[in-house]
Amino acid sequence: MSHFTPTPKTQVKRGLKKATYDQETIYQIMDEALVCHVSCNWREQTMIQPTLHWREGDYLYIHGSSKNGLFQALLAGEEAAIGITLLDGLVFARSAFHHSVNFRSVIMYGKAKLIEEEQEKRRQLDLMLEKVKTGRSQEARQANDVELKATAVLEFKIEQVSAKVRTGAPVDEPEDMELDVWAGVQPIRQVFDEIIYE
Repeated sequence: MSHFTPTPKTQVKRGLKKATYDQETIYQIMDEALVCHVSCNWREQTMIQPTLHWREGDYLYIHGSSKNGLFQALLAGEEAAIGITLLDGLVFARSAFHHSVNFRSVIMYGKAKLIEEEQEKRRQLDLMLEKVKTGRSQEARQANDVELKATAVLEFKIEQVSAKVRTGAPVDEPEDMELDVWAGVQPIRQVFDEIIYE
């Protein structure tokens, strides 16, 4: 079993029982989630943006406009902080204080690399389409030269990363166990509805 080595940035300091550096767990969260949030600092301004992401091997990828301000900051050398979260359930406790959520989350830090070679860029964009729907890269028209130029694909080596996971029932105080208040977990699932064709 492979684990990532914690760094000063990725070492979990609160909720240590929820922390994991297990590679398989981290990759499963990345692969199941559709959206990540990417942030960085640029000229004394904090920037953040939600975007689709995909993973191949030990690399995470995002795409967007070539003129995207956050992308320009990353390509100028700013370090990205990337957050990925899956919400698995609402945890209802007998006390207001102990309400919580069941979740799986990943926090990652890294420097971006621009994918410039055309065939690799096209291949990565195909992988993005395949993540959202198997076979889609073969169905849709491929990007033309203008569209490809307008799109930036960024690569991040997955190195500085950690995850936190909470599962299970609410944790109530012993004196609250006799309260006439329902406690338990309301599961949350990611559901893909039937596609509406146009």
